[in-house]
Amino acid sequence: MRIDLHTHSRVSDGTESPAELVKAARAAGVDVLALTDHDTSAGWPEAVAAAQEYGVTLVRGMEISTELDGRGVHLLAYLPDPTYPPLVEELERVLEGRTGRFPGMIARLRQLGIDITAEDVLAQSGDAAASGRPHVADALVAKGVVASRDEAFDRYLGMGRPAYVHRYAAPLEPMVRTVAAAGGVTVIAHPWGRSGRQRPDEDDLAPLVEAGLAGLEVDHQDHSPAVRERLRAIARELDLVVTGSSDHHGTGKSGHELGVNTTAPQEYARLLERAARASAASGRPTPEVVG
Repeated sequence: MRIDLHTHSRVSDGTESPAELVKAARAAGVDVLALTDHDTSAGWPEAVAAAQEYGVTLVRGMEISTELDGRGVHLLAYLPDPTYPPLVEELERVLEGRTGRFPGMIARLRQLGIDITAEDVLAQSGDAAASGRPHVADALVAKGVVASRDEAFDRYLGMGRPAYVHRYAAPLEPMVRTVAAAGGVTVIAHPWGRSGRQRPDEDDLAPLVEAGLAGLEVDHQDHSPAVRERLRAIARELDLVVTGSSDHHGTGKSGHELGVNTTAPQEYARLLERAARASAASGRPTPEVVG
């Protein structure tokens, strides 16, 4: 069984619709797929219909933008009640932060002599829940300023680059508790990946486990073999579920093909067990796995 628990559609910053993503997963031999668009559950209904059509098991989730000591941490949330008011309120704040900062990025790019407008970005974001950095990157690609999203982030949009603008992200530990109260379970995505900093570390993770954290995404393209080995050891020490996934964004992210990393079936079963316990404890009407 091939299990990929972290993917994106164009409802956030992927390049495929939820239905196209599910169909692509079937073609790639993925048996279990989690749709985890950034800060939104808007793609779930379409993905559910496609999963039933193509015979793919679907886990409904989202990737929530959070912050720890001023640094971004991405938190995968699986099977929460998306109508839980505290969760809805925080996600709205995060999405507003995404959309609210892109005019500032455009202004900075224009100061650098790049002819780009809000309309250029909106043409790329389409029906996404919010327009953000990836869509600004896509607009730069469309204009021929850069060759790829990666180059756009490296040259202009990444933290510390000339067009970077800070935005709101939810505090990490309270968000872990909020997802638990919504009946869901959380896994920290690519914890030691993009920044190169080994945070959250063991000291950070212990209180998160007490707050309800269920797992760590260990097998990810941004993690070296040595990092994976260390994170796996930490997961054992803290009794955390170990997941692996592609972080697939369609053509928007190179080297992250569906199923490039996968979650072991026994770890997936542990995650679902914890989700069932969280759902029962919350008393919320949480979504079920489809298929």
